[in-house]
Amino acid sequence: MTQSESWAEKTRGLIVSPTEAAQKAARELREIYQWVEPERADMLVVLGGDGFMLQTLHQMLERRRIVPVFGMNLGTVGFLMNEWRPDHLEMRLARTKMFSVTPLRMDATTIDGKTVSLPAINEVSLLRETRQTAKIEVAVNGKPVIPELVCDGVLVATPAGSTAYNYSAQGPILPLGSTLLALTPISPFRPRRWRGAILPEKSRFGFTVLDPAKRPVSAVADQREIRDVAKVEVAIDRSATLSLMFDPEHALDDRIAMEQFAI
Repeated sequence: MTQSESWAEKTRGLIVSPTEAAQKAARELREIYQWVEPERADMLVVLGGDGFMLQTLHQMLERRRIVPVFGMNLGTVGFLMNEWRPDHLEMRLARTKMFSVTPLRMDATTIDGKTVSLPAINEVSLLRETRQTAKIEVAVNGKPVIPELVCDGVLVATPAGSTAYNYSAQGPILPLGSTLLALTPISPFRPRRWRGAILPEKSRFGFTVLDPAKRPVSAVADQREIRDVAKVEVAIDRSATLSLMFDPEHALDDRIAMEQFAI
């Protein structure tokens, strides 16, 4: 069976951002193509921006029903999206390149002993909550590598997320499929010369907040924040691989690689 034939037999669901532009586009697509309820679909077409795409992917992770996703940009940047075009959608889907994105899993323990587990597609970041700098012990695979990082924060980024907050914090861009993770400090004060590390994706990261009552820290998995954390553990979650579909001329791996030359 060819790729074109396989996609022709799949049912499609439509997920739409509440913005006016996305709603208008959805009305146009519903007049041209047949759709099923998203809960019964073999694949999803998502209309919106990057933030809405992340929201959709997180909902799939929470429901543990993961299907391939093809996004069309009706937002601002659209890094995770394809170009909005209503015509020849079936042909476009038959030609797509599929990319696997494996999220992180954050296990955060708060000062009062509560533990919260959340997925992160882009990054997990620890951030100071007050004007005082955070003091954080950093461990990799159970071994402390920085006894005291004095900083505004620190993050772990996936290749898919390496061009987002990680890049703004002067972290490296990681090619998709590189099986690497970026460990990047945010405005580090001590050690002065440490600018982060690139580590195998099998690595496990541990962060212990030093003096969390005086210097409180929050942990953020993509857009979801847990405040007043005492310890945070981060690792790849191989049980929840996502599949993103892109037009061949708009492929995610090429876009991430070319970000290294952006001016």
